[in-house]
Amino acid sequence: MSDTATTQDLDRELERYRRELTGYCYRMLGSSFEAEDAVQDTMVRAWRNIEKFEGRSSLRSWLYRIATNVCLDMLNAGNRRARPMDLSGPTPVAQAQLSARPEATWLEPVPDGRVLPSVADPAETALERESIRLAFIAALQHLPPKQRAVLILREVLAWKAAEVAELLDTSVASVNSALQRARATLAESPPSESDAANPLDEEQQKLLERYVAAFEGYDMAALTAVLHDDATLSMPPYDLWLQGHENIVGWMEGVGSVCRGSRLVPTVANGMPAFAHYHPAEDGNGHTPWALMVMEIRDGKIAGINSFLDTARWFPLFDLPERLEPEPLEPERWEQEPSAKESG
Repeated sequence: MSDTATTQDLDRELERYRRELTGYCYRMLGSSFEAEDAVQDTMVRAWRNIEKFEGRSSLRSWLYRIATNVCLDMLNAGNRRARPMDLSGPTPVAQAQLSARPEATWLEPVPDGRVLPSVADPAETALERESIRLAFIAALQHLPPKQRAVLILREVLAWKAAEVAELLDTSVASVNSALQRARATLAESPPSESDAANPLDEEQQKLLERYVAAFEGYDMAALTAVLHDDATLSMPPYDLWLQGHENIVGWMEGVGSVCRGSRLVPTVANGMPAFAHYHPAEDGNGHTPWALMVMEIRDGKIAGINSFLDTARWFPLFDLPERLEPEPLEPERWEQEPSAKESG
């Protein structure tokens, strides 16, 4: 970076890397908000130390070095993030009770647009999308921080071992050893599988349409038909999770019956289809936020429903409306309804 570079030029140069750095920090930390904080800290440190950047490596490599150190410092504070299914076994619906855990416990969803490149090679995009799935991010949480960094840099971002060694101030042998241990750990607890879903193929699109119709119509038979036998439902910040369509439908017919009359608005999260879930408003005027539902599809059916209930955090992050206005009646309904005079 030359001494004559302007402030505006430097800003522009640093901002080129914000999205990919956010994706890297999200994979490291498992939190959308912590990832954004880490990237902002990275940018501030880069600004303050730009005179020390001597050009021995690329600006991109230098920023990744700073971001890695920021993430490692944050991870040294302790708690790994998890999904409810990482902390306990499933609960039969008859014994289900809602118990909240602290916010910092939970793996957080992320909008695709904040962490995935807007234009890239299709094969690279598929790999990056796969590597932000909730199940994959949860699996990464089992790795020690430096192994996590090595695995992401080597296997997701395709850095060479020598480049990673330079970034971490270690040897190539040490990097290869860390990668081998990380792979072994993931092999012991592999992330659950789900089908690639971006773009959605015709079968997946029809499946999600059937799910929306069943959920909004509160048709439990139709809902059962689109769920895998071993489908899961989780609801952070509650640690309860359910497995099996019988337990899920039992929940929907019991405590979950407050969802009757809901509306679903499609979005995307973590490389997967998602829905903004709105409940009927208490004042009777339209619908208000209830959950962000991140879906997992496997072999033509819904395999997982991850409902994040803290909508005050998630809906602004995903640029979702604060309220849905009442839907107008379709003209055909008015035409089909006989007038009072005719019915009399």
